[in-house]
Amino acid sequence: MEVLDFITILIVLAAFFLLVNVKVLKLPSTIGLMIMALSLSLFIIFGEIMFRTLSNMAQSLMTEFDFSKVLFQVMLSFLLFAGALELDLRKLGEEKWIILILATTGVLISTFTIGYAMFFVLPLIGIQLDIIYCLLFGALISPTDPIAVLAMIKKSVVSKSLEAQIAGESLFNDGIGVVVFLTILHIAQAGAGAHIDPVSIGLLFGQEVIGGVLLGAVFGYVGLKLLMLIENEHTEIEVLVTLSMVLAGASIAGMLHVSGPLAMVTMGLFVGNKGRSAELEKAAGDYVYKFWHLMDEAMNAILFILIGMQIIVINWNMDYIFAALIAIVIVLIARLFGVGIPVSIYRLKSPIPKYTIRILTWSGLRGGISVALALSLYEFSKNGSMVPETVDLIIVMTYCVVLFSIVVQGLTVKKLFALAAGDVEKEE
Repeated sequence: MEVLDFITILIVLAAFFLLVNVKVLKLPSTIGLMIMALSLSLFIIFGEIMFRTLSNMAQSLMTEFDFSKVLFQVMLSFLLFAGALELDLRKLGEEKWIILILATTGVLISTFTIGYAMFFVLPLIGIQLDIIYCLLFGALISPTDPIAVLAMIKKSVVSKSLEAQIAGESLFNDGIGVVVFLTILHIAQAGAGAHIDPVSIGLLFGQEVIGGVLLGAVFGYVGLKLLMLIENEHTEIEVLVTLSMVLAGASIAGMLHVSGPLAMVTMGLFVGNKGRSAELEKAAGDYVYKFWHLMDEAMNAILFILIGMQIIVINWNMDYIFAALIAIVIVLIARLFGVGIPVSIYRLKSPIPKYTIRILTWSGLRGGISVALALSLYEFSKNGSMVPETVDLIIVMTYCVVLFSIVVQGLTVKKLFALAAGDVEKEE
């Protein structure tokens, strides 16, 4: 199948599913698309005998194209930049410390809680998994997915401060989570008997995080100056400037081995118009924001269709499914710890509403980034550095946690927001 065929199928499915969701299901687009893609996948799987040609096409579609590469090399940069454009920089600045703590300390607490809990619980159902791979699973499933979270916030009514906390954490902990994953993967590849130098690990972590932010700041500053120079006279050039920033920034981040996600978020914050001075708010014209809104919606639709259809190529096993059910509970508990501990400590010096912990816990949706990180492990099973059964187990657990997160948490979090709004009214 050619790349153009692949893109055509995804766009046709996205348009059709969005239309059905708007006119029939009337669910949040993320959840509606996921449910329809899952339904199509199950129809293909169970109807394989009757629809052999359709099944073969689906298998070809999902195996010929590497989901992790499609997401990381193409979609993620667009989605993160578009998401960061929408953030209110002033509110983000007011909540910067709690966002920073949640995006760093929170991810690390969650990673190690999940890793050690899975290491001790999995043997109870007859599954042995080395601690380093349990931590690897903890790292890839800990960061909340900014794409799913931002899509959810757009459909909900929350306070500006809480919106900034949820959106800011999801955008930044995504970059931090990818770096933690790569660091643990580096340790896993070194082998059990290898000498692990904490200094080199620290340098790798610092290079990814600090380098990504610096790269994004440089590109964002230069891009902002170019937009101010154009002065909204040529909207097509403004769009091309922002598009060039994202594409070139992603390529250079890969070459320099720094965090592309953090670079994209930083660039988006430089260019975004919310919470800025009057001069900077007008740097980019309305057409730029309309273009990136369109890119955000289109990429979002395609992403969640791809997630839903991954079920076709995953190697299912009953033991793995039991492990996944356990993982869902442990991931939620770890999220509670990862949010609750930092927020409780921060609350000692600054007042935070009492409902913040439960909202941040339940609204921490996982999505395409976790699935892509898990699927990227296939490469290591092919070259022999990881056992295929270990990779299959991690992928099944990841996929089930993501499904539960998007469908169950995504459908119920709006009620939690409503309860929080009620608490605010009582306090006032």
